[in-house]
Amino acid sequence: MNKIYYDVSLFSDEDIYYFKEGTHRKLYEHFGSHPIQRDGVYGVYFAVWAPNALNVAVVGDFNHYDPKKHYLKRREDTSGIWEGFITDIPIGSSYKYYIYSDNDYIEHYKADPYAIYAERKPKSASIIWDLEGYTWSDKSWMHNRKKFNSHKKPISIYEVHLGSWRRKLEENNRYLTYIEAAKELAQYLKDMHYTHIELMPVMEHPFDGSWGYQITGYFAPTSRYGTPQEFMEFVDIMHQNGIGVILDWVPSHFVNDGHGLSNFDGTCLYEHKDPRQGYHPEWKSSIFNYDRNEVRAFLISSAMYWFDKYHIDGIRVDGVASMLYLNYARDDGEWIPNEDGSNINKGAVKFLQDMNVAVYGTFKDIFTVAEESTNYPQVTGMVKDGGLGFGYKWNMGWMHDILKYMKCDPYFRKDHHKNLIFSFVYMFFENYILPLSHDEVVHMKGSLINKMPGSYEQKFANLRALYALMTAHPGKKLLFMGGEFAQFAEWNYEQSLDWHLLEYPAHKGVQKCVQTLNKLYKDMPSLHRNDVEPEGFSWIEENDANANVIAFIRKGARNQKAIIIVCNFSGKEHIGYPIGVPARGIYKEFFNSNSKEFGGECKEFIEYKTITKESHGKKQRIEVTLPPLSVVYLIKN
Repeated sequence: MNKIYYDVSLFSDEDIYYFKEGTHRKLYEHFGSHPIQRDGVYGVYFAVWAPNALNVAVVGDFNHYDPKKHYLKRREDTSGIWEGFITDIPIGSSYKYYIYSDNDYIEHYKADPYAIYAERKPKSASIIWDLEGYTWSDKSWMHNRKKFNSHKKPISIYEVHLGSWRRKLEENNRYLTYIEAAKELAQYLKDMHYTHIELMPVMEHPFDGSWGYQITGYFAPTSRYGTPQEFMEFVDIMHQNGIGVILDWVPSHFVNDGHGLSNFDGTCLYEHKDPRQGYHPEWKSSIFNYDRNEVRAFLISSAMYWFDKYHIDGIRVDGVASMLYLNYARDDGEWIPNEDGSNINKGAVKFLQDMNVAVYGTFKDIFTVAEESTNYPQVTGMVKDGGLGFGYKWNMGWMHDILKYMKCDPYFRKDHHKNLIFSFVYMFFENYILPLSHDEVVHMKGSLINKMPGSYEQKFANLRALYALMTAHPGKKLLFMGGEFAQFAEWNYEQSLDWHLLEYPAHKGVQKCVQTLNKLYKDMPSLHRNDVEPEGFSWIEENDANANVIAFIRKGARNQKAIIIVCNFSGKEHIGYPIGVPARGIYKEFFNSNSKEFGGECKEFIEYKTITKESHGKKQRIEVTLPPLSVVYLIKN
């Protein structure tokens, strides 16, 4: 028989103080379900925050979901926490909280906000679990990862949706498990010379079609692909193969499903009650109440948890722009301004700053990334200087501009030259990642290859040139899965990528091009060392719109050879195109996006001897041959 006792608590007075203050960083050690012993008796301690509930019971398969058997007790303070210790509950048991309230909801079942494991959809109960028992084998990575995650090191990210990267077609099109995916992905990432993998949200979520962005379990890796320990092994395998792991994390909104956070204790506990503040009109979901201390502590603890328990290397925070602005996606009258009439969500700003201070203060060798699409200042600035404290910001402006430019027929590109060069104006205002993400290949936007103009061959030439420019452009890199082999179809979360396309030379050529670019980016410090530093870049030619040509130099440390990048985005070959160079000598191509091995036409690299003739403010120049729709890299012998 499962007995319940009320003389057990995992909260100290100090924990309660920091929880109410909004500064507690490890609430997952206290809230939720915790298998422990009380006076030698095994059981599970439960704790849940429900300050406005009339009563709270734990129901599960151990008591036949009977709400009358195991009531929790409200703490005798003002914390709003209910707790209790129930004996003889086996690991793996399902449970929910049965919450009595005095509003229209009356009584309802809720999953545990701090659950570390959940039933597989369409079921929605939490599962009692123990994270102990996994032995990590990534000591070397964890000891040395600072050098892999540094601004001075190459960061080339492969963005993946685990449910559709590859599937077992012969087994009813099922998902790969965490471990199956890890083994295949680790080898693929190594072969392709990626440095990091970014996973679209793996936190528990009810609807596949949300791609993981409508979350119910902020502490639970989804059971679709396996257990928490199996996700640990996923990360471990990546680390053992030299691959960093970044998780998409969504503190910007949460799903409205009845078993989730919405109206949790019969009131709007985690969200604002007023829909002008608490409802997201674009995503049809709830917005966290960042002004509430306990909510900020919940979210900060979630971020800390993934670093602490799963050894992850970074989080990419989704929808930061929607958090920062009270009027995001709203017309006049649909939002509530601050008292001074301004539109900045001050609670969200405080939360983001506090979160970054917490994770960077505890884990020195990780990084955080903001998906922020506006010109909000100092997203990657230090918190002490008024910044948000992120390590990187997605450069959405670059992504929109370059895709707009690449979509143009080369004949008209001269009229859109600003789209090609504008990102170079502000590229060091923040620490940027250049993203070609999943968002660009869904909702009828077309795949990357299908955005490219021209004939079949020209589409591939354009795409290879785009990737070559992206690699040379200051900033870290991110490419969504399938883009590396020019998948024609838009991404579909319900099926595997079109791997069969690699049987065709043009697709295989793009993959080889990306593989080569990733290796060059990793191996050549001048391409990555100063990705976020102005001394890593200088122009040679930025204004030749008529020829659709730009040229620039990437530089590393003083003893590292500079690299000259020349881009020809016209449909014409340029012969003898003058490029001013900093020193006399011989300059040799070492990369050409139009190379035969990539599906192009150039069979060998060309060497150019300098001519003593002024060009681009330099006394020496070379006169290069630029194939149509191509990017070449040159280095001085």
